[in-house]
Amino acid sequence: MDNPLVKLFRSRIYTALVLLVTVLIVGVVGYRCIANYSWIDALYMTVITITTVGFGEVTPLDDQSKLFTVFLIITSVIIVGYALSVITEYILSRNDIEELKYKRMQKKIESFKNHVVICGYGRNGKQAAQKLKAYNKTFVVIEKSKKVEERLKVDGFPYVLGNADEDETLLKAGVERASCFISALPSDADNLFVVLSAKQINNNINIISRASQESSYQKLKFAGANNVILPDKIGGDHMASLVVVPGLMEFIDNLSIVGKSNINIEEVAVEKLSFSKEALTIKDLDLRRKTGCTIIGYKDENGEYIVNPEAELILAPNSKIIVLGRPEQIEVLNAVYNIEVEKA
Repeated sequence: MDNPLVKLFRSRIYTALVLLVTVLIVGVVGYRCIANYSWIDALYMTVITITTVGFGEVTPLDDQSKLFTVFLIITSVIIVGYALSVITEYILSRNDIEELKYKRMQKKIESFKNHVVICGYGRNGKQAAQKLKAYNKTFVVIEKSKKVEERLKVDGFPYVLGNADEDETLLKAGVERASCFISALPSDADNLFVVLSAKQINNNINIISRASQESSYQKLKFAGANNVILPDKIGGDHMASLVVVPGLMEFIDNLSIVGKSNINIEEVAVEKLSFSKEALTIKDLDLRRKTGCTIIGYKDENGEYIVNPEAELILAPNSKIIVLGRPEQIEVLNAVYNIEVEKA
């Protein structure tokens, strides 16, 4: 919705335009009726009178026509002056309003903690932002292009305008307070530099970087990226898998991990499922009976994954389980444990 101040200025501009058109019509009709000018001459006289350019009269004016001209000059000067002041004030106010909105957004970003910083709002960055929005995750986008800024305004995502190569821009996005950093720049060299900068500011941040060349994988890992994604490789593997195991890939594609009401897979911290200090096993959780969900994976405290873990597996502190279920079963899981679950 438009700002009330913007609506006010627009109404004043419409008023000024109506007054200008009215003066033009009165001038043309007046010269036509009072001075007996043709329509073209009447229009010409009206325009040069309103604009005060100082050209000569078409024919000498009689006293009535001179008095009408004086009236037209005084009226037009007032109305044109009013119109110019309204338009100028509107342009300046728009700049002030945009600046005020940006400052307000910066204040909001300064309050973010444990949020996600997305560097670059291209195809991959936009997809990441939309997915995080579906998860209700707090995030900030860093973008240097003024053209892309307009898309960010339309999408309504918080952003910082600037070059991610500069530490000042990273600090504005709150990298030192963030939990995760996604570098989705098109250039591997830029991603490498940004990853180094982000890691230097926040050594504990989880960094996910995009890479175009496989040769950049190890370099980005060495620079501090926890995960390096090669979109082209993933796309090729997926297409080949559709040929080799089409049924399996179709099943995986139909598993939804986005949105609020159609989630099929979730990752849950063990601490959120039990407050007991005693060691528990997967069998002790009894999730299948309580929620209908099935545990299909386990991630230990060291980040190692176990697929289809045994029922007797002891759940270590700081570990996580991956559960699979229909959307309604996932909702029961959330309701039973009253937890905010991390999507896998």
